[in-house]
Amino acid sequence: MSAETVSVTGWGRTAPTTARLIRPRTYEEAAAAVRDCGPRGGIARGLGRAYGDAAQNAGGAVLDMTGLDRVHVIDAADGIVLCDAGVSLHRLMRVLLPLGWFVPVTPGTRQVTVGGAIGADIHGKNHHVCGAFSRHVLSFELLTADGEVRTVSRGTPLFDATTGGMGLTGVILTATVQLQPVETALMSVDTERARDLDDLMARLSASDDRYRYSVAWIDLLARGAATGRAVLTRGNHAPLEALGTRARREPLAFRTCRLPAMPAHLPEGLLTRTTVGLFNELWYRRAPRARTGQLQSISAFFHPLDGVPHWNRVYGRGGLVQYQFVVGYGQEETLRRIVRRVSERRCPSFLAVLKRFGDADPGWLSFPVPGWTLALDIPASLPGLGALLDELDEEVAGAGGRVYLAKDSRLRPELLAAMYPRLDDFRALRAELDPRAVFVSDLSRRLSL
Repeated sequence: MSAETVSVTGWGRTAPTTARLIRPRTYEEAAAAVRDCGPRGGIARGLGRAYGDAAQNAGGAVLDMTGLDRVHVIDAADGIVLCDAGVSLHRLMRVLLPLGWFVPVTPGTRQVTVGGAIGADIHGKNHHVCGAFSRHVLSFELLTADGEVRTVSRGTPLFDATTGGMGLTGVILTATVQLQPVETALMSVDTERARDLDDLMARLSASDDRYRYSVAWIDLLARGAATGRAVLTRGNHAPLEALGTRARREPLAFRTCRLPAMPAHLPEGLLTRTTVGLFNELWYRRAPRARTGQLQSISAFFHPLDGVPHWNRVYGRGGLVQYQFVVGYGQEETLRRIVRRVSERRCPSFLAVLKRFGDADPGWLSFPVPGWTLALDIPASLPGLGALLDELDEEVAGAGGRVYLAKDSRLRPELLAAMYPRLDDFRALRAELDPRAVFVSDLSRRLSL
C-alpha cells in the first residue's frame, strides 16, 4: 500500500484540496487505511469522474480504490458478474461483450468504477426504461467505519443509503451486478432535429417508449423562436440480422477510438460565446433532419468524449461547472424558464443534454425522479455564474426538483432538504453507523451530510 500527499480535484478541476492519497491493493490494506485515516477521516475515490468535490477530503485521506480491480466470477448463462469495486465499466465491457452481455446502465463515460457507479447511483440514456445503476445491483460488500465487512442486499436500509450516498456509508469492496443481454456490439440509431424546446419535449414524450436509449443535445445559445433547438438521438441494441456480412464475422467485438490527448496547458478563453456559438450552429446544421437505422459502435453512441483523453482541459485552468437538475413531469414551465434564462445569459455551453427519467430509484440520495433532467457544462470563470446557478437552484427546489450531487460543487446546504426528502433518514443512519465520522468528504462538509 502506497501513500502520498497530493492536490485533488474533481473532473471539473475546480476547488482543489490537499489530501493524503492512499492506494490499497488488498481488502486488508483497505481496512487498515480506514483504521488509520486520521482525525479528518477518509473517502473512497475511483477514476475521478465526479465533477465536483465528492471524492475530495481536505486535510484527510482519500482512498484510491482502482487497485482493487479483479473480475471474480462471470455467470455467462444468467448474466451476473461479481467484481471488485475498482473495476471500470470500460474493463467490464471488454470482458463481457464477447460473451453477449453489456453493463445495464452507463453514463456518458465508461471511465467510472463499479464502486463509483453505486456511490453516485449513476444513470444513463435508458433511465426511462431501466432506472439507475442500483436497480441492477444484487448485493455488495461494504467496509464500514467499525472495520466490519458487511454483505448488503437490495431492499435493506443500508443498501438504500449507500446507493447514491456518495461513499459516506463506507467503502464498497465488491459488487454483484445483473447484466443486459445483447446480440451485437453495435447500436441501431435514429437521429432527428427538433426546432425548439417544445418540439423536442413533444417528440420525446410521444415516442420514447420505442427506444431503450434516448438523449437530446440542446443548443443553449439559440434564442427567440429557436430557443431550445436540439438534435435528438435514440437507439436500441442492434440485432444480429441488422449487420452486414463482414460485421457478422465478429458481431460482439468491442472497438473504441482514441484521439490524441488534450494538452496539459491550453490558452485561456477558447470557449467564448462566439466559438461555442459557431460550434453549436455547425453541430445543429450537420445533424440530419431525420435518419433511421444508422449502425454505430457502442463507444461512439455512449461515450464519444472518451475518445479524447483529458477533454476537460479545454475549459482552461479555471475548470468547468457541470450543472444537472431534474424537475418532475408537470413542471415543464420551470424547464422552459431555465432554458430561456441560460440562453438569454449567453452561457457558452456546448455540452448540454436533456433526457427523460422514469420511476424514482430507492436510494435515499439517488438523483433521478420521474421528469426532465438537463445537464450543461459551463466554464467556471464565466462572470456571474455563481449568482445565476444560485437562482436556478431556487427555481429547481421551488418546483420540487433536485440537483445531482455527483456533479455538484457549489449548492447551498439549506436547499438540500427540500430537494432530498430522505435526507434526515440518511443522516440518522450515518450517525448510527459512523458515529466518529470516519467517512467524510469536502462535499459532506459543505452540505452537512
